[in-house]
Amino acid sequence: EQIKNNKNIKIFIQVNIGNEIQKSGISKDKLNDLYTYCLNLKLDVKGLMCIPPEIENSDRFFKDLKTLSQTLGLKKLSMGMSADYLSAIENSATHVRIGSNIFGKRT
Repeated sequence: EQIKNNKNIKIFIQVNIGNEIQKSGISKDKLNDLYTYCLNLKLDVKGLMCIPPEIENSDRFFKDLKTLSQTLGLKKLSMGMSADYLSAIENSATHVRIGSNIFGKRT
């Protein structure tokens, strides 16, 4: 569909960085295979994204995603939300989600 419509859609691969059953995303051990598959489909993979477990320190998960990204040669990282965006930025995040800091908590 992307080729038929002559669009170059930029995508991020979501990694289930904490191996949480309630979250979506590819496991770390299957990431390389998925990335290769995406390249074979000529998808424009720009980076990786993750949402770390809430109950733990996000920093180690951000470091892990950064390492995975560097291994694949990707330059963009989408990680960090209102509660942990500073740690994400310290770990090279290029995209952060800070909606609740702007709009307030969901009700």
